[in-house]
Amino acid sequence: NMPEECTGIINLRYAEGSVGTSSNPDLYNRQNYEQLKQTSLRRGYLFVDTTFPPDRNSLGEVPGMPQWQQQQVKWMRPVGIKSAIFCFPANCWFLAAIGSLTLHKGLLVQVVPSDQSFKEYAGIFHFRFWRFGRWVDVVIDDFLPTYQNRLISVNSKTGHEYWVPLLEKAYAKLCGSYADMHAGNPAEAFKDFCGGVFKHFQLRNEHSQNHDEELWGCLSRATDCKSMIGCGTFAGQAANTVSRTGLVDWHAYAVTGVTEVTHRGSSVRLVRLLNPWGRQEWTGEWSDSSDLWNQVSSEDKKKCVKSEDGEFWMELEDFCHHFNYMSICCENPNFIDGDLSCQWKCMSYNGSWIAGRTSGGSIGNCKIGFSTHNALYEVKILVKSSSQEYISYSVFKVRQLDYDYLRRNLLSQSPFTKDREVMQLIKVDPGEYLVVPCTMYANVSDEFLLTVYTKAGVKAQ
Repeated sequence: NMPEECTGIINLRYAEGSVGTSSNPDLYNRQNYEQLKQTSLRRGYLFVDTTFPPDRNSLGEVPGMPQWQQQQVKWMRPVGIKSAIFCFPANCWFLAAIGSLTLHKGLLVQVVPSDQSFKEYAGIFHFRFWRFGRWVDVVIDDFLPTYQNRLISVNSKTGHEYWVPLLEKAYAKLCGSYADMHAGNPAEAFKDFCGGVFKHFQLRNEHSQNHDEELWGCLSRATDCKSMIGCGTFAGQAANTVSRTGLVDWHAYAVTGVTEVTHRGSSVRLVRLLNPWGRQEWTGEWSDSSDLWNQVSSEDKKKCVKSEDGEFWMELEDFCHHFNYMSICCENPNFIDGDLSCQWKCMSYNGSWIAGRTSGGSIGNCKIGFSTHNALYEVKILVKSSSQEYISYSVFKVRQLDYDYLRRNLLSQSPFTKDREVMQLIKVDPGEYLVVPCTMYANVSDEFLLTVYTKAGVKAQ
């Protein structure tokens, strides 16, 4: 048992097998995959999902696709599609997340259940996602949006595997439509693939503050912990424009590995990246065509596979210069400190902001309502530890509802952002702490999930 004690917070780590766990997920829209499949097989017809029908509402207004072309979109089952080649820019952030997911077979089987194929075909498939504290099972039919018999969504590189566009369809159903998936961050999909912990890095800031050592340590631990890692380039004149470096502007990539090679007696730190397009690579130092690979040992040289597959190496410093952000997501926070001798304890609470009742706004904008109308959670730390909270929040040293006292004892406040989640690592001494999830302004109605990770004896970072 961990020595920490948390009061006022409900532990949502359900007992294995209970509804909402990975082994027994909730049924999204109350659709039971096995029952629906058997009904279709028994009656001799292919399944059609009436809750996410193959029509304009499920497609939505696709950015970058003219109205006249959207009107010509046809929904087709895989057997009628010429080839899995998309004719419009796909959701690169989601495709990059899938690229990371395929590196972790345990997670892949969790998201893409292995009890389905085209052999006992009924036109029905299902996928599983973690959504705000619970696993859900999402059923779909296999009608896919096409234009001139070609997919307008993501696809597998071989052109003959359809689990990728089917997975995207299930995620689009969860989001509301295909259009609702436009523009995102791989970390959002990472979270829904594993329900774990994520951490963002602004790479140029990390490098300019001489944090390369810490960044490399975190990257190395993340790959050892089998984390999913994504990153994105800066915005150029337009999305999907190829720059002179071979990198694509405003584009998401997956980080697939890290290594060190010896070059002229010095160690060089390299990051391996994957362009989800499966082509178009970095052309600078340590790229597939770089002469530097001819100046290393034969053992190191084997790490470079010269092929136009979208995967390439680049030095850590170049990575920090040319990429805007990096996101790491893992089933647990071990990538933060790498200490496996003491595991993290997780507790979560589902709550809501209700206008006029529990939505008092931020401490800076709403002096009166902050301490009287916001949801308040007390955390008692009995030994030295670190805590990690999700959602916008403020942490105070002692529980006391007087506004001026809270203002003076503000220990930490996460930034206000429109991102789906906010995370921060805080090192604290033994004592009582008050966690206050809040919106920037008062009287906003919405739901939130607060998650607190605690661990004793965390190494300083």
